Amino acid sequence: MILGNGVDLVEIQRIKEIIERKPRFINRFFTKNEYKIFESKGFKTETIAGNFAAKEAVVKAMGTGVRGFDLVDIEVLRDEMGKPYVVLHGRAKAVALGMNVGEIHLSISHSQTQAVAFAIAMLKI
Repeated sequence: MILGNGVDLVEIQRIKEIIERKPRFINRFFTKNEYKIFESKGFKTETIAGNFAAKEAVVKAMGTGVRGFDLVDIEVLRDEMGKPYVVLHGRAKAVALGMNVGEIHLSISHSQTQAVAFAIAMLKI
């Protein structure tokens, strides 16, 4: 059963400008595993923007916003085929367990100027 869905759209240029002004942005909002993904893709801004949009889509799907946890507690990784998936850590995991969230489905895409992510939070059956 679906708890909720969320979508987020990010301007890639905006993320590029933030990274240029505040290089700590990546370390503040992303995990070491996400950093490895960015590194493997040559730190392409569209990949970073897609992951950021995915985190925002996840909090919208859960219906919580970023309350009680940080975006770094939401990890967006890729499987062996490149499909994105979500791993929750720390307080985000605790919030999801309290809400009976079983899994979160995720899709990420981008154009030359925008990155978009769509998430569906599923309840445990």
